[in-house]
Amino acid sequence: MKAENRVTAMRSSDDSEALPRGLQRLDLVRVDRDGSRHQIDRVVPDEVPVALVYNGISHAVMMATPLDLEDFALGFSLSEGIIGDATELLDIETRPAGEGMEVRLDITGRAFAALKERRRNLTGRTGCGLCGVDSIDQAVRDLPRLANDRHFSTAAIFQALDQLPALQVLNRESRTLHAAGFCDAEGNVRIVREDVGRHNALDKLIGALRRQNIDASTGFGVITSRCSSEMVQKAVAMGLPMLVAVSAPTGLAQELADRYGLTLIALARSDSLIIVSEGWRLS
Repeated sequence: MKAENRVTAMRSSDDSEALPRGLQRLDLVRVDRDGSRHQIDRVVPDEVPVALVYNGISHAVMMATPLDLEDFALGFSLSEGIIGDATELLDIETRPAGEGMEVRLDITGRAFAALKERRRNLTGRTGCGLCGVDSIDQAVRDLPRLANDRHFSTAAIFQALDQLPALQVLNRESRTLHAAGFCDAEGNVRIVREDVGRHNALDKLIGALRRQNIDASTGFGVITSRCSSEMVQKAVAMGLPMLVAVSAPTGLAQELADRYGLTLIALARSDSLIIVSEGWRLS
């Protein structure tokens, strides 16, 4: 079944209430502890395999929510170092492919030569679980330390946290999607991207910022997931001086945030937050 038909096929037949793209309404059965059964419907996110194809060669396939895929492909390409900047992306096209989607990217010869060299150096899958990473040596990237000396107020962070839920359109219906948002220095959430994968949501945000020519260094990011090492690296590659996570960080995330000079805020709630790293930016 092709990707564009999947959502319609899986929704209930009496779906009179229109849902945003990227969501499905399923007919399910709830079983209570006493053994009674009840017909219910539940809104869930759509999820399809998405192949990223560079100059005709498939490089990565990931499960993702099939929205904002061009943002996703550009953001992934930037955050994983496949291209150095958006000018190295010459063309991009999204098309259905079997049961999923395919994003075809044409990149410059220099970038493609570097990607082919990276693939030739593949020594075997490590099982490290990082998207776009071929070996353990690539798991921790050698990124330059952030030179941004911008300061932010705690009030701006709390304002962003207050605004974000209303802007999570898909998650409001399904309660199962991650979000990544970009906020200006005053805490106004300017862009939000959602996905079943937390890395995907952040990559979509990176791509959206580049496509809209918004300078990430002027604001900060907020994510609705835990903050792991790869989220820190993507934020630094994006140029964000501060990343705010609603969940806890890992030990390596703190270590890398210190190394890269990223202000990392974790367990951010409506009434409190925890400074994990580089707290001097927070006033």
